[in-house]
Amino acid sequence: MIKIIADSSCDMNHIEGVNFTCVPLTISTDDKSFIDDETLNVAELLDTLAHYNGRSYTACPSVDSWVEAFEGGDEIYVVTMTSTLSGTYNSAMVALDMYKNEHPDALIHVFDSLSTGPEMRLIIEKIIELKKNNMEFEDVCRTIDTYMKKNRLFFTFQSLHNLAQNGRINKVLASAIGVLGITIIGTASEEGDISPIGKCRGNKKVVRKLLDDIKEAGYNGGKVRICHVENKELADNLITSLKSEYPDADTLVYPARGLCSYYCERGGIIIGIEG
Repeated sequence: MIKIIADSSCDMNHIEGVNFTCVPLTISTDDKSFIDDETLNVAELLDTLAHYNGRSYTACPSVDSWVEAFEGGDEIYVVTMTSTLSGTYNSAMVALDMYKNEHPDALIHVFDSLSTGPEMRLIIEKIIELKKNNMEFEDVCRTIDTYMKKNRLFFTFQSLHNLAQNGRINKVLASAIGVLGITIIGTASEEGDISPIGKCRGNKKVVRKLLDDIKEAGYNGGKVRICHVENKELADNLITSLKSEYPDADTLVYPARGLCSYYCERGGIIIGIEG
């Protein structure tokens, strides 16, 4: 049985006609935890975090949850969020070894996306496409490794509250961003870390900056996937601007789930592009 598995930062629950499993991360404060599965109320999560001034953090899926997801599979493709920001990839690799001990003939590959959200979605869609064309396991792995290197991820933050609360950035800086109404624009670095590349005020300037950055990254009309955190308007505006130059581009806009909402916060969007 062919299985495609990802952690919940991919923002996908089900894929029609595909044996797909999403393994949830957990988002917590010292008072409450939220499992990032299909039952999660993202608005409640965002409200809780916005009014919470203590520590917040995320936890990767357990090894056992990965092994459970692998069960029944003999050709398994796993896509995880960047290992730079999470232990998810390492957890999946431990599970791979455990599963292979019990099922030595199973074919399993874990892809460290060095990214998250929409770029993971692009990887999953590509795996599905390759398997529909009956590509062999080793060829799929090689093709996806090359494919990942060409893709890029961009994002916008209108708040840095959660990043400050989990110790990733300075709290004074985070407060200043919120008061000044600045949107931070960033990208995923080659190492899979958060890399700020600019700041703007106003959606029109944000869209122009993103469009320039996307084209500079080598975009030439390929797929674009955008998840948003209660800001479909900004995502749609970017798609409209993109389509004015690349009318045949394959684009999709959809709401972020818990993990991407945690990092991006209200008003943020995350963009994955094919290079």
